[in-house]
Amino acid sequence: MHEPTYLSELKLKQQQAWPAQSAKAPVYPLGEKSLTEYLRHWAETTPDKPAVRFYGHDLSYAELDDLSDRFAALLIEQEVRPGDRVAVFMPNCPQLNIAFYGILKAAAIHAPVSPMAMPMELSYQLKDSGASVIVCFDQLLPVFREIREQTQVRLAIATSLSEICPAEPPIPVPDLLRAPKLAVTDYIDMLPALKGIQPATDLPRPALDDIAALNYTGGTTGLPKGCIHTHGDMLYTCASFVPAALGLDSERVSLNFMPEFWIAGENAGLLFPVFSGTTLVLLARWDALTFMSAVQHYRVNHTGLLVDSASEVLDHPQVSEFDFSSLQITSCVSFIKKLTPEYRQRWRKLTGCTLFETSFGMTETHTCDTFTAGLQDDDFDLKSAPTFVGLPVPGTEFKVCDFATGELLPLGSEGELCVRSPSLLKGYWNKPEASAEALRDGWLHTGDSGVITEQGFIRYLGRRKEMLKVNGMSVFPSELEAMLGQHPAILASAVIGRHDDKRGECPVAFVVKKPGSNLDAQQLVDWCKQTMAIYKVPEVRLVESLPMTATGKVKKNELQGWL
Repeated sequence: MHEPTYLSELKLKQQQAWPAQSAKAPVYPLGEKSLTEYLRHWAETTPDKPAVRFYGHDLSYAELDDLSDRFAALLIEQEVRPGDRVAVFMPNCPQLNIAFYGILKAAAIHAPVSPMAMPMELSYQLKDSGASVIVCFDQLLPVFREIREQTQVRLAIATSLSEICPAEPPIPVPDLLRAPKLAVTDYIDMLPALKGIQPATDLPRPALDDIAALNYTGGTTGLPKGCIHTHGDMLYTCASFVPAALGLDSERVSLNFMPEFWIAGENAGLLFPVFSGTTLVLLARWDALTFMSAVQHYRVNHTGLLVDSASEVLDHPQVSEFDFSSLQITSCVSFIKKLTPEYRQRWRKLTGCTLFETSFGMTETHTCDTFTAGLQDDDFDLKSAPTFVGLPVPGTEFKVCDFATGELLPLGSEGELCVRSPSLLKGYWNKPEASAEALRDGWLHTGDSGVITEQGFIRYLGRRKEMLKVNGMSVFPSELEAMLGQHPAILASAVIGRHDDKRGECPVAFVVKKPGSNLDAQQLVDWCKQTMAIYKVPEVRLVESLPMTATGKVKKNELQGWL
């Protein structure tokens, strides 16, 4: 097939399926310039508007702009140069937002690290990125000190959350906000240092092609790789996704609890609010009671959740005590628990708004490559194949190719999902061979299996390396997990394969039941036989819990040891 013709015809099909209220092209409300310039605009036009609200501690747009200017000045004073990597090893907090924009203003490179990283993991990422400075939550300094001599880090800047915790918070606070501040010894104390330095007045203005961040992959298939992302990648991600999936509304109040070190949390907590000029209610971590309290206290209009989080709210013993009437937009991510008509119905009854899948995406693409908003009429999205992820955001293209030959496959065919997007990584940091393998002729070859339907919708089947061959037939664990998620007694599931002498491979489902359920393994196998093709029916092993990553994904490599 001729690729331009294929893409042109596919775009026409997708335009015909496009939701009426969704933007069909990227929208840049303040023009195509870096998000540091967007922040400057909101600081000048709405200086007193809360930019970040954190358990009663508020940071206005003027303050966020000023403090990030001061942080940039601090980095420059400490001889941080354009292109230097600055590691950020922190939980969600206003200081992280300040540091993020300060790093970008200093033309340095943001290199976030999971605050759950153990010493070996932290050491690897610091060495791989070549970070010379680390910005750290003071309670995590012992982890850093353990491996400091193995790295190139010459300067630590740290801060305490107790410094910004009000005496009487309006919503419940986690323990990390109560942790007493550590003694200042071998690090610069961030907040006092910012008070004592003048904001930089002649900061370099980053170009959209300048590197802004090294976002590390999850490392589920080997050591994590640093995805090189630019200021333009960040801007396009906002301009393509927000208008299409959420709509532009500068008066919106959004809540984020997803970790900001993670690409999805970076989008939700660091980028989208500043792009739109909205107020962000930031939580340090997930807690159902705190979430409900924050929605009511701050009159939250928009939030994104895991389906697991929504389920916890729905089943919470105190849920009836809270007012959710301010909510207008609630998206979700199906990692372990899957979005079902039951969850949607219960959520709509509780809040008055519709729960929908946020998007499909990868760290390599800055995520948010598709959207499903507006495709919920008569549960169209949920009645489609269980691996439905919607339509590409404006400006992003998908194709499906043969894994072996790279040739285009007709619509409806299963093959390698490839994506082309303005926010595509510019390469893996210091890994030219891996970059060349993944990036070919402007396309990211994901290594994942997918289908583009005759109507132009994207179906994500999962990682090809996870695909099982059962009696010669392809079985995708993600599809089985989505189907198992429809069972009313199942809380969570994860499917892997084991060798089988007769069938080649056999799918094995590790299943967590809902509390109080009497479901047994044989009953679930019988249900599967009525629900899916016989070759897909898995062995069932009931377990108490599943091993999880910091971002809510199952550690399937650990499940192999459970076989």
